[in-house]
Amino acid sequence: MILQPIRSALLAALLASVSVSGWAQDAMSPIHYGISRHGVPALPENFDHLPYANPDAPKGGRLNIGLQGTFDSLNPFNLSAGSTSQGLITNIFQPLMMRSMDEPYTLYGLIAQSIDIDEARTSMTLHLNPAAKFSDGHPVTADDVVFTFNLFKTKGRPQQRDAYSHVAQIEALDPETVHYDLSGSDDRELPLTLASMTVLPKHLVDVATFSNPSLAKPVGTGPYIIAAVKPGQELVLKKNPDYWAKDLPIVRGMFNFDEIHIDYYRDANTMFEAFKAGLFDYYLDSDSGHWRTAYDIPAARDGRIVKETIPLGVPKGIDGFAFNLRRPMFQDIRARQALSLMFDFEWINDNFFGNLYRRSKSFFDDSDLSSNGRPASPQERALLAPFPDAVLPAIMDGTWTPSVTDGSGRDRQDAREALDLLKQAGWSLHGDRMVNDKTGAPFDFEIMVTAKNQERLALTFARALQRIGIRATVRLVDEVQYQRRRQTFDFDMMPGSWPTSPSPGLEQRSRWGSQSTNEQGSYNICGVGNRAVDAMIDAILAARGSQDFITAVRAYDRVLLSGFYIVPWFYSPQQWIAHWTTIAHPDKTPMFGITYDIGASFGTWWHK
Repeated sequence: MILQPIRSALLAALLASVSVSGWAQDAMSPIHYGISRHGVPALPENFDHLPYANPDAPKGGRLNIGLQGTFDSLNPFNLSAGSTSQGLITNIFQPLMMRSMDEPYTLYGLIAQSIDIDEARTSMTLHLNPAAKFSDGHPVTADDVVFTFNLFKTKGRPQQRDAYSHVAQIEALDPETVHYDLSGSDDRELPLTLASMTVLPKHLVDVATFSNPSLAKPVGTGPYIIAAVKPGQELVLKKNPDYWAKDLPIVRGMFNFDEIHIDYYRDANTMFEAFKAGLFDYYLDSDSGHWRTAYDIPAARDGRIVKETIPLGVPKGIDGFAFNLRRPMFQDIRARQALSLMFDFEWINDNFFGNLYRRSKSFFDDSDLSSNGRPASPQERALLAPFPDAVLPAIMDGTWTPSVTDGSGRDRQDAREALDLLKQAGWSLHGDRMVNDKTGAPFDFEIMVTAKNQERLALTFARALQRIGIRATVRLVDEVQYQRRRQTFDFDMMPGSWPTSPSPGLEQRSRWGSQSTNEQGSYNICGVGNRAVDAMIDAILAARGSQDFITAVRAYDRVLLSGFYIVPWFYSPQQWIAHWTTIAHPDKTPMFGITYDIGASFGTWWHK
């Protein structure tokens, strides 16, 4: 889509198979080789490989990747960098336990080969694999785990600092055993969050400079090492021949390339021309018009380039223009509703995208987690009862949808409703300008974008707003400036992307929770601070079974929709990819994701 967000997995059908996903099994089970958020792991202890990996995949060759943007750091864990290089997570840095994308949220042993946890999830012990080591040959020890935990707790990203603050105590019982006291957290996802932590080498990390951008080549536990780097332009990863985990079932059939070459491009047009010329192997297309017309080229006609359309399951996340509620003009919900009415999806979909997109109606579209089209259950209403004004009646009864225009680009009904809402919020038309009734200040603001296709959409929205006297200036900035301004909330409006998973959880605090409202670097870009939002996140984290979990997420969805924090865009039910036939992937795609990582790992692909 427009944002080209980094989505390490584009997720497929929620609750599609009870017997595989484990959603129906909510009782705790004495399983030590893996852990699920709800129920038990689907794979047996003696599994041979992940279901979506090809254990016989050829090894070797080089993968060439093109990415748009730039980078000024090789440290993906700090906040000071304008933009960190992609391709580091999974390839260089790996977690204690690895997630299977064939299940909603299940982890299997990797660095931590087993886990002990009580039914209430108030105590957890991880047992490290004695073979685990960093790429420099040093063994991974419990001291490294404790060190990394404390480092992330004090200097990590906001979501890490928040999550780790709920751990009462962590200690290394011996070189291969780490114990966590989770009493009082009331967060059943927390053990999975902790087991997903990357481990850093205590003997190499300088705590004093950890928060600074750095182009020093990092040392991790993953299958690749950095062979070469050109700041902002190029990154070359080479397979570590001594990768300690290469024979473990969890990685069998994965990490098949000997070398991964990542080139950065300043704009989408240049990047696509480079793809057509064979300079890199794979192109993720986010523009329906481009997908339909841009591949009438010799390489596609003679079969050297293959186009694939992969159905995308549910749940869908949401993309849209994010209001910065820290700005006075956006603090009244009626003003936000008014501006949302001026986004003419029908005209945009017809004129730009060949009517291939669907309008977003939920933060969890196309899934059992979505509240859209469903009246709130008695259980949801009970959760929401302490917050009687948090959900609009139409959203509570499931009848609300974004406005539908006549597709002309000049729908008068929506404009009249928008003007009425603005009048209620204290704004009036004076001539051709919308001004504040109290201060006389005009309703002017800036939309910050970082890509040409975002710019086109923003300009269309700005022209629509002109019809009701609002002036929106569209500013195209480079990736580094965009990230810095996002992290410091130095914008009026910007595109935002909130991808989701079958198991939303702790990450929601950093996106929408009150504690992240003014925490620089958090993804609460809208500046939301809402007690009802916080309470629904708590309910999601405390849910003890799948039905309680679904109830809490739907109630949460209703609260977010009722806040009109973004102008919702649209989504595609399919993924469009094109690749040269020099690379291939398994036939099977996982239930809750696809077999590659847009962040540049391409874990299950291979060179032909």
